[in-house]
Amino acid sequence: MLWQISKEFDFCYGHRVWSQELDAEFSLSGCLACRHLHGHQGKIIVFLQSNELKNGMVTDFHHLNWFKLFLDNTLDHKFIIDIHDPLFATLLPHFADKQNLLSHESGYKTPDLSFIAHEPNYLVEMYEGYIIVDFVPTSENISTWLLQIIAKKMSRLGVEVSHVEFLETPKSRSIVYNH
Repeated sequence: MLWQISKEFDFCYGHRVWSQELDAEFSLSGCLACRHLHGHQGKIIVFLQSNELKNGMVTDFHHLNWFKLFLDNTLDHKFIIDIHDPLFATLLPHFADKQNLLSHESGYKTPDLSFIAHEPNYLVEMYEGYIIVDFVPTSENISTWLLQIIAKKMSRLGVEVSHVEFLETPKSRSIVYNH
């Protein structure tokens, strides 16, 4: 037998898909709206599975509380930007040389705010809102990144992540499987 459970999480975020290209025949317009700075009310559904139950469960749903905290503290109301985005230096001018960035275990960087501590508060507030990644922040890439984070942590409990669904909007989703 195979059991599967899922849990949903919501968070607001902004991004820019600087690599967007469209075929006007299929998109019916050439508007590259995703290249603009914009935001979403995102939802991620995490699917965990096991061939055996422990205490009658795949795992306790509470074992995903850490992920809710990660989303709240790391991504909620933040702007996800690719370090290779041609607008990186424009949007983060104090970090244009890509120095003074703090690396985090989960594969992202943030501006080192101590580097700009002498600057006005509004600049510090602006920079604390950036999450810097090494990929174009599309739904597919964000879902892959989050799956990797979840799978690494849950493996310590012997729980397998089957897949994640990431909804950028209520009608647009990506699904990535852990195989």
